[in-house]
Amino acid sequence: MRLYGLKTPIVKTGDKLVEIVSESLHARKLQLEENDVLVFTSKVVSLAEGHLVKLSSIRPSEKAKQLAHQYMLTPEFAHLVLTEADKIYCGVPKAVLALKNGVLAANAGVDNKNAPEGYVVLLPEDPGKSAKKIRDELRRRTGKRVGVMIIDSGLAPLRIGTTGLTLAVAGFKPIKDHRRDKDLYGKTITMTRQALADDLASAAHFLMGESTEKTPVVLIRGVSLDFDDVIYGPRDMMMSPKECIFMGPFL
Repeated sequence: MRLYGLKTPIVKTGDKLVEIVSESLHARKLQLEENDVLVFTSKVVSLAEGHLVKLSSIRPSEKAKQLAHQYMLTPEFAHLVLTEADKIYCGVPKAVLALKNGVLAANAGVDNKNAPEGYVVLLPEDPGKSAKKIRDELRRRTGKRVGVMIIDSGLAPLRIGTTGLTLAVAGFKPIKDHRRDKDLYGKTITMTRQALADDLASAAHFLMGESTEKTPVVLIRGVSLDFDDVIYGPRDMMMSPKECIFMGPFL
């Protein structure tokens, strides 16, 4: 497996991501090949699609003011967290644990890092639709069957730091089911499923970084995947909270 980080200019609302990627590939003397995978940060997708909000335009509710006071947030930011979240569980100073489209996300994905001054960026409105649009345009331009992923930074319980978390996949199966396979000693595996897309997301996240890298797209080549024409959104990669070893005990 080979990974190539693709540097880009700062992405702005209205920019054409496929054109930007094409220029970045050309700059690295690369061309898309059959079964390549392109990984995009959710932020550049949101920026290109215009999913950002000017904080001064927000009139925070009383509930937002209470949440802001409890977790050391600005009231405007807290208001957007409440608006974006499907459910809020708890939090620590500066971060609220929320459920957003089946994904556990700090502050429901509302983020002021690498956003224009005075603005915050929201998660893509429909990551699966965005991934499909990019995948389809790449296929029209190149004639190649490629996979597209949209990822975000994710957190794991009790672990320091962020890793990659997949929000959407277009073009290959994101989960490999090992249940009913045999292990090294011939025993039947009963529970294990491998989150292939999240594995790839973390590999890409390593190159993307979290600050000034300007590497919001990564090309992954040479990985064995089960390609298809299905679009997988956040809920296609989640389990019920009752099944989750982390969430189940708190229900």
